Amino acid sequence: MTPEELSTVVKSVLAEAVEAGELSVDLPENVVIERPKNREHGDWATTVALQLAKKAGMPPRAFAEILGARLEQVPGVERIEIAGPGFINITVDSAAAGELARTIVEAGDTFGHNDALAGRTVNVEFVSANPTGPLHIGHTRWAALGDAIGRLLRASGATVANEYYVNDAGNQMNVFGHSVLSRIHGEDVPQGGYPGEYVIDLAEEILAARPDVKDMPRDEALPIVRELGYQAQLGQIKDTLTAFGVHFDVFYSEQSLHAEGKVAAAVETLRQQGHIEDRDGAVWLRTTDFGDDKDRVLFKADGEPTYFAADAAYYLSKRERGFTEKIYLLGADHHGYVSRLKAIAACAGDDPERNIEVLIGQLMSIRGAKLSKRAGNIIELTDLIEWLGADALRYTLARFPANSPIDVDPELLQSRTNDNPVFYVQYAHARSRNAARNAEAAGVDRESFDAGLLTHETEEELLSHLGRFTSVVASAAELREPHRVARYLESLASAYHGWYAVCRVAPSVSPDGVQDPVTDLNRTRLWLNDATAQVLRNGLALLGVTAPERM
Repeated sequence: MTPEELSTVVKSVLAEAVEAGELSVDLPENVVIERPKNREHGDWATTVALQLAKKAGMPPRAFAEILGARLEQVPGVERIEIAGPGFINITVDSAAAGELARTIVEAGDTFGHNDALAGRTVNVEFVSANPTGPLHIGHTRWAALGDAIGRLLRASGATVANEYYVNDAGNQMNVFGHSVLSRIHGEDVPQGGYPGEYVIDLAEEILAARPDVKDMPRDEALPIVRELGYQAQLGQIKDTLTAFGVHFDVFYSEQSLHAEGKVAAAVETLRQQGHIEDRDGAVWLRTTDFGDDKDRVLFKADGEPTYFAADAAYYLSKRERGFTEKIYLLGADHHGYVSRLKAIAACAGDDPERNIEVLIGQLMSIRGAKLSKRAGNIIELTDLIEWLGADALRYTLARFPANSPIDVDPELLQSRTNDNPVFYVQYAHARSRNAARNAEAAGVDRESFDAGLLTHETEEELLSHLGRFTSVVASAAELREPHRVARYLESLASAYHGWYAVCRVAPSVSPDGVQDPVTDLNRTRLWLNDATAQVLRNGLALLGVTAPERM
């Protein structure tokens, strides 16, 4: 019996008590089921009596006793204990607990998915590196976190778009174009240009496709070189993200905001909201009305739009595309953006506490990482993937809260020991698949299932962990905290390794090679083994990490 099933049971019993006149209270939309701090008190607990008793006009303990008496009659519930002022502790019988194994196996890849965020449309924007150079260590963490957050939101029922904002407008694109053009002519990049051998590579690629640009007047060649270089560099960025297992639904061009008149349209929308002020020949947005430290210029006195104007237009474009929630993942050097982005939302008439969320992450460092001469003395993401592997990187970056700095130990990530968290979890999955193969070779199948046989204390512990998975996914999605899934998987792996050490799936074989008969306990344990593998696999998938069959 899962926490979700128990929640439904408690709601149903509440409805019965209300209909019978024992309780007088409006039914809650959801009943929270949690693990008690002390497992001796039961398998699950709920504080619903404490939450509803006042509305029912009765003491919480009396409310809990009425509800508990009805819960004791529910099939699969072994015992109800009322503790303290009105805590309801629930113990389920072994058959009801063990039934979870079959539920998981039959649900397959969808187990853990839930509808906690159903009906919500969310735009998750992350990485958004300038298309003027390769992705580097500074983008790595946001790529891993953003993609994992998107996966969690989808698993919890939200409609999600992962979005990359391509900063293809502004002076940096001209600087980039001049840098590539200089390399085409065999010259050093101009002062303030983009160094690194990758610019030479881009120049060679462009010359192979358009050898005529070298003979053009520079003012004619520049826009061609800038566009070809931009497309080539963006293509490399996309290839790197694919190698890292990161998916984007949308690559949104900043230039398109200007070309399609969306910047001017955004200013008009904000003017209609009453927050625009024309001052000193410029157009200002009064963001101080909503907590920003100063008003922001949208159009300068010479008529040129500012970067902030594009930020405002970009926010409004997300709203126009139907996203009610916009999540921005920004680096530690972007703290100042929080107030101004929320001010844009407020000026547009949105709720800055509900319609926009800005996550600020801390930096990561990797001991012994080598700088890339090709990219101009930065640590390239492609080099990190080749050195440490996408799985190890993604898991490590996902297992820490975004607001905590990370110092990655490459020796640990490359070790095949239990001290390496990603190895520990992946090995648990590989071990479960090996157990399944050995069981199949011994003639064990899943033709029968008797949940009541799963009575060993390690089986109860393992089932307890499996039962938490869906609620962990839902909370990780709601809080935008993938590390909750990673830490859960480590706990589940520990429980599985403990179970594996004492509970055999395949029958025993005597020293002279005679195998014991296959029993229903073997078959039922195979269900539990495969259920654990499924949850490990599903959890790793939410983090963008593979689940190996063998290690």
